[in-house]
Amino acid sequence: MITKDTLIADIIKINPKAAEILMNYGMGCIGCPSAQMENLQQACEIHGLSLDEVLNKLNEK
Repeated sequence: MITKDTLIADIIKINPKAAEILMNYGMGCIGCPSAQMENLQQACEIHGLSLDEVLNKLNEK
């Protein structure tokens, strides 16, 4: 399960659709070096996104 503390790089490994989902939210830099150190909560704050909304979308089955 993906949480607010999961690193962006790990999210992409956990959920094969994560890259597409995150890019749809405007996170086009998922391959950048900060993705290796940045967790989902930090990325949502930087991009002005609702953490709960993004989390729900990433954890949908």
